[in-house]
Amino acid sequence: MNKIATTAEPEKERDRLSPEASVEIAPSWSESRISPHLKTRHGWLSRLRSYFIFDPLIWAYTIILGTISLVCSFFDRSGRVQHKLARLWSWLIMKTILSPVKVTGLDGNKIDNSKPRVYAVTHASALDIPILYVYLSFQFRIVFKSELLSYPFVGWHLRRSGQVCINQQNPAASIGAVKSALRSLRAGMPLVIFPEGGRTSTGALQAFLPGAFFLAIKAQADIVPIALVGTFDLLPMNTYHIKSQPLEMRAGDVIPTAGLTLHDMDAVSAKVKSAIEALQSAARTT
Repeated sequence: MNKIATTAEPEKERDRLSPEASVEIAPSWSESRISPHLKTRHGWLSRLRSYFIFDPLIWAYTIILGTISLVCSFFDRSGRVQHKLARLWSWLIMKTILSPVKVTGLDGNKIDNSKPRVYAVTHASALDIPILYVYLSFQFRIVFKSELLSYPFVGWHLRRSGQVCINQQNPAASIGAVKSALRSLRAGMPLVIFPEGGRTSTGALQAFLPGAFFLAIKAQADIVPIALVGTFDLLPMNTYHIKSQPLEMRAGDVIPTAGLTLHDMDAVSAKVKSAIEALQSAARTT
């Protein structure tokens, strides 16, 4: 299951903590919010439901709609039809896993894509992608890692649906993709980025990659920070057990980059990270 979402990571995904160190870390804030009642109902019945109902259905959605998307890509290279199919795929998944999402702060100003806009999103689960496709009600493209191109259906869809493959550690090394993404951004096509670079293995927010906001600054695009709350508990890495529970998507204030240069990249990164941490803290106290 973890390898079907468009930003699923390969086995060699970055992990900043050794196994020994991670054992001693206190539970993440999201873990601490799970009530004993929720923990109880995520026992063996929950596992059976996930393994024999949720997971097979999600694989079926992926194979069927992935095939249709691939065929459509021969007739529509803009990616708009594929985006609609990805949204249908995501809607089916969200209806299947019985996990309602409460959306907070995503008002008209934050979804006004009349000017360049980048959505910086936390990444804790393979199911983050379906949430974004369902609850961001407009066309967008996702910045992803080149390793994902080797995955059947997922890689094919990414290659032919207008998503952006960039080396986030060294954006300048992906000149063609950078130029294409900048053209799309400036033309009003929003980008979704995961500034952590990959899914967190602990539930805690990871350090942001050095080049995470390269595109936003180059395009002078506004940045909208978004925290997905509860998705680590829903489906963390290295498991197929989907634990149905309420989720949240929280959007923060728009962070402009107008007038900034690449020398300001660290400051922008720190500001976005601080905004996301504030969103997570607000979720913890509600």
